[in-house]
Amino acid sequence: MAASLPASDRYASVEMLDHVFTDAIGALREAFEGAFLERQAFEEHFQSDVLLGDLTWETSYGLPGEGSPPRVVAHITLDWPSWSQAMYRRWYLEETLVDLPAIEIEIVFRAQRLSAMPDHEKVLTLAPAHSPTIGNAAMERASLATEISHPLDTAGRTEFALEITYEGLYDLSEETLADGSSTILDDHFGTLGGWIASTLVKLGDLTFSYFPPETPDLQT
Repeated sequence: MAASLPASDRYASVEMLDHVFTDAIGALREAFEGAFLERQAFEEHFQSDVLLGDLTWETSYGLPGEGSPPRVVAHITLDWPSWSQAMYRRWYLEETLVDLPAIEIEIVFRAQRLSAMPDHEKVLTLAPAHSPTIGNAAMERASLATEISHPLDTAGRTEFALEITYEGLYDLSEETLADGSSTILDDHFGTLGGWIASTLVKLGDLTFSYFPPETPDLQT
């Protein structure tokens, strides 16, 4: 069970919290802006699991000028699990660091509005088994899947979508815990933002056939 705040209250609450997890969110937002990615409206959520105590931040970014829905998009999820909060709280109150807290990261690269079944071999040329190193570890490619949407009537169109999922842990250093304004988060998540942007560009450059967007980009 997760509790979710209204959009206006949610963004204000995230900015007001003094916590290493929200510092990471801020660093990742700056990385996306620096990579000239476009946040998808109404696709950002900050939630708390009232039973387990986990915090989750979800957002989606695409390339500028893609229309709605965009051809290619990246769905990013950061999880702050309860065990990380326990380690962080102990360090904060007792200055004792037993294990490094970590943020769980999932990134899903999605090509959608496809009019034909995508060629997985083409995708594998741009989707390596591991991401670039983020901190002291890299994310692993967890799955490559195709989604088929069948029409409900004969006038509808069959659409396909392709998803490449990466998963990993980002271990937080003691220096970052002590000073969330340090450049460590900016440097590490800056690498992540650049990789996401370049992967979206490569995915969009593949010779797939797309249906037109439902809402064209007004700037084009």
